[in-house]
Formats: sequence, C-alpha cells, structure tokens
Amino acid sequence: MLKLAARISEPLLFWLRWVYPKAEIYPTYVLAYYFIFQKLLGINFLTPWPVHFTSRCLYPKNITIGLNSAPGLSPNCYIQGRSGIKLGNNVLIGPGVGLISSNHDINDYSKWVGANPIEIGNNVWIGMNSVVLPGVKIGDNVAIGANSVVSKNIPSNSIAVGAPCVKIKDKAPYKGKQY
Repeated sequence: MLKLAARISEPLLFWLRWVYPKAEIYPTYVLAYYFIFQKLLGINFLTPWPVHFTSRCLYPKNITIGLNSAPGLSPNCYIQGRSGIKLGNNVLIGPGVGLISSNHDINDYSKWVGANPIEIGNNVWIGMNSVVLPGVKIGDNVAIGANSVVSKNIPSNSIAVGAPCVKIKDKAPYKGKQY
C-alpha cells in the first residue's frame, strides 16, 4: 500500500518542485498546502513562490528573490512591488510584515508616486508587524525588531528596532546555512 501511495505521489511531488523552483528548502507538504490556495483557488495566483492565503502580493513581476526567501509566506503580509523589491538569500519575513515599494500622491490619491526599489540583503530577519517603506536598503546580516517602521537605510551586521527604526547594536555573524 505504501509503495502504491509513493508511486502515485511521486509525479505530484516532482510537479510541485517545478511550480516552486526556489522553494527547495520547504517540505513538500508545505508546498502542497500553498499550491491548493494559490494555484487551485486562485489566491495570489500570479506569484511564482509560496504565499500564505491571508497575505497579499501585488506586482510580483517587480520582485526578485534569492534562495530560501519567500515574501508573504507568513500570514497577513502585504508585499507591494510596484516600484520593485529585491530580496537576497535567506530572508525571513515575520507575520503581518508590510513591504511597500511605492506610495500615493498626497494631493491626488488616485496617482502613484514612484520610488527607488526596496533592497534587502542576505541573512535578514524582519520581525512581526514591521513595515519597510519605499527606497529603503537593508544590509546583510540584519535583524529588524517587531513593530518597527523602517524608513531609512539599515547598515549590515546590525540589530535595529523602533518607529522610526534605528540601529541599537552590532549583530554577530550569521551561523546558519549560507545559500
């Protein structure tokens, strides 16, 4: 019976890896869960990486991601890539995080104001309910505390918190797997 189940599921597992090519670190059952909501039910259908069904990913074609990075994988994220977002390898984005790459004109709310893209380096962790605003650059090996509003650039190898987000101390080198 187990051999039959493995034989039936093998093509499905191969296909899931083909649908989500940069998601090799996620277990297949996680990819299957996201596939049901994304591809079958059409929630965030155009996004080529796994996105939680309660998260929103707008303009995914303007978003580039590295290995082991999936913006919107956590619940209740808002990822808006109108002006572009660049994520490095191994970027962890907590629940409720907003990455907002452009804004409205303050004199005409129907118009968008372009901005520089958001750039996030390698080995970055953005804590729960934080917001990253347009044009911000976050360096490599950075931890952003929960509920932070990142409106200015954050240097590499630092821990930053607050609203507005400021560096509070240096961070030790990342010891996890490098991608």
